[in-house]
Amino acid sequence: MIPQLRSISREDMMKRVALFKDLKGSKTGLPDSGLPECERELINVIGFQPPEGEGAVVSPVGADAARHSAIPIAEGFNLGFARCKPGRGPLMHNHDTNETFMPITGRWRCEWNEGAERDFIDVGPCDVVSFPPGVARRFMNVTEAEPEAEHVLMFVIAGNGPKAEFTIAANAIIESGGDGLPSPFA
Repeated sequence: MIPQLRSISREDMMKRVALFKDLKGSKTGLPDSGLPECERELINVIGFQPPEGEGAVVSPVGADAARHSAIPIAEGFNLGFARCKPGRGPLMHNHDTNETFMPITGRWRCEWNEGAERDFIDVGPCDVVSFPPGVARRFMNVTEAEPEAEHVLMFVIAGNGPKAEFTIAANAIIESGGDGLPSPFA
């Protein structure tokens, strides 16, 4: 059923506007944040209420960014950006909901599965990759010939308080201080 048509004031509508130039991100708050190869800025734009529960379950944008949404609404989805240099991105993880990626700038590798089942696709601006719940996934900037340029990837994750969990192999890499990281351009 479509909700009844209503009006909204400019003041209330402006609370739902986020200008990219004004957005602030965080480079901390996730288990792999301390690894140089995983360095990335996560910018929480819409939603990402902290998930309930303790332990290995975390917000997909990390604890810091989850508390600072540019548009703090809970309407069934979350939207954010990742910004990083080539060769950088998170380790393998999964979510309890769908996660969809769309590069804004640069080339990005979207990987899924681990071990012998590992697979990937490299995508560019406006391409879309949508992962179903529970599938291990990661993204990595693989833009060539621009080693110092940061590029931007948009991500949308379903739900109001989505949960992220790093895989067993990713947790082993974190515990080892980075040993076993996959090659960025393999």
